Amino acid sequence: MTRTLYIDADACPVTREALACARQARVPVVIVGNTTQNLARHIRRSDPRDAEHARGRDAAHPGFWVEVLDVSIGADSADFAIVERLQPDDVVVTQDIGLASMVLGRGAAAIGVRGHIYSRATIDMDLFIRHEEKKVRRAGGRTSGPAAFTDEDRERFSRNLTELLRRARR
Repeated sequence: MTRTLYIDADACPVTREALACARQARVPVVIVGNTTQNLARHIRRSDPRDAEHARGRDAAHPGFWVEVLDVSIGADSADFAIVERLQPDDVVVTQDIGLASMVLGRGAAAIGVRGHIYSRATIDMDLFIRHEEKKVRRAGGRTSGPAAFTDEDRERFSRNLTELLRRARR
């Protein structure tokens, strides 16, 4: 079974970087997002769209191909579409801690858009912090939002995803 990189593309700022890492690692990609987005805009015209075309068309990157999976609009539609297709050793790019938790529970790996590789050892604490912050906001309080996304975040993401895909191939 081939390892696949899934991209939770709803508001994902690193889709292009994830595709570049997958091309280099020769890993197939499924970009998942709701139907209101033009997810295909991230794909090069020369990128193969399925495994059969990847073998014949892209000698430089055999094994790499890209599929776009449009899901309905709705909370967690992309998350559930990813989880139901997920196999152990797949890799998921997401900023959603809940999805990351489900991914880890299925034996796959998850990486955040800032390059944080989620861990089974810390995911419960991540979920707890998210829950506590949500309680504060529901009570009318304020929590600090995420820092501005930087070039350093983008570079850390690419570096860590490259390593994660390389490590996972062994």
